[in-house]
Amino acid sequence: MAAAAAVIVSVISVGEANSPPKQPGPGMKAAISFKPLTFAQVPAWEQDDHAAAFKAFLKSCERVLASARERGADKPAPPSSQLVTACNVAARATGSVNKAGAKFFFETFFTPNAVSHNGSQGLLTGYYEPVLQGSRTPQGAFQTPIYKRPPDLVNLVDETQRGAVGSALTHARKTDKGVEPYATRAQIEQGALKGKNLELLYLTDPVEVFFMQIQGSGRVKLTDGTTVRVHYDGKNGHPYSSIGRYLIEKGLLAADRVSMDALKKWLKIEPERGKEVMWQNASFVFFRELKGAEAKGPLGAMNAALTPGRSLAVDTSYHALGLPIYVSAAGMTHVDKAAAGAFNRLMVAQDVGSAIKGPERGDIYFGSGDAAGRLAGVTKHPGKFIVLLPNDRPTTADAAPGRVAAAKARQ
Repeated sequence: MAAAAAVIVSVISVGEANSPPKQPGPGMKAAISFKPLTFAQVPAWEQDDHAAAFKAFLKSCERVLASARERGADKPAPPSSQLVTACNVAARATGSVNKAGAKFFFETFFTPNAVSHNGSQGLLTGYYEPVLQGSRTPQGAFQTPIYKRPPDLVNLVDETQRGAVGSALTHARKTDKGVEPYATRAQIEQGALKGKNLELLYLTDPVEVFFMQIQGSGRVKLTDGTTVRVHYDGKNGHPYSSIGRYLIEKGLLAADRVSMDALKKWLKIEPERGKEVMWQNASFVFFRELKGAEAKGPLGAMNAALTPGRSLAVDTSYHALGLPIYVSAAGMTHVDKAAAGAFNRLMVAQDVGSAIKGPERGDIYFGSGDAAGRLAGVTKHPGKFIVLLPNDRPTTADAAPGRVAAAKARQ
């Protein structure tokens, strides 16, 4: 553990000024810079499963390539030509790419860069896809609705940028006179959408619905024996507020006892009091039911399938979606028991979140179900990013697809 931490500290501090940069003021974004490294300087790079990272990266490439073709004022900035080149090569690699081929790919098309900034210390948390019981109609215990996206809801920013706008509204209600703030969580749960035929499914527990909104997706086992997958489809636009922080500030929950399970238990003890606490987070998420190929797994902000342990939600004001990011966290041993006192893993920026703000703020997707939920619920650990920025077109680019696949022979 100490050795890994020392490596990370020495890598990040090389070339920095003796005095730390000033912290950004309220509402200001952190200044960020990148320092190129060699792959030998990346902690435990040789030990990682590069093939698993390659598979996750490849899932993003279809959307990266599509984004490069799309144009329009309402579209986010296109991906860099270097990332497009890397994705084209990855997509053309034939056969199953193993660790050696994947390692060759990343080392050929990317350069690792340490992140230097004057923002808050890096922080890693986790999220997952909950599995809940539900009904298509209100019956018995199934009385808490989740809602479809209202037709008068409009985006003020692209969905991939919703975590990067600070406290500004991300969505609003369209009216004849323009736009206005949409109803808050409290207003919606007190009937603001009643009678509009927007109920998608009915669940049993408002606390579980609240946390499913935070996760952004879920699988719902219905009363008829079928299971459906629901996915984020916009929000009411109000900024996300942490109810954990609220409970700590009010002296209602000790800071060292805050976890997802602890929050759920507190909210459920006194339902009416819990409801008022949840209303402190004005943000409210709408869902759609996934169908066909989309329903095979939860989707990230790029509408690419997420990979447990490899997909990372980031702040897109600092890092482009689709980029590989090496995440290091000394002492974070609960995720990978085989790791020598540290979490070191190449991940892919594939998602965003309203609470994910900062140059080294990451949310790790852990998968679906209770086991993934337990991992996500206890993950809150300092971490460092080493961002793999795409190189200018390498001289070997034309031959690279074959070499990526052929590298398996050298393993």
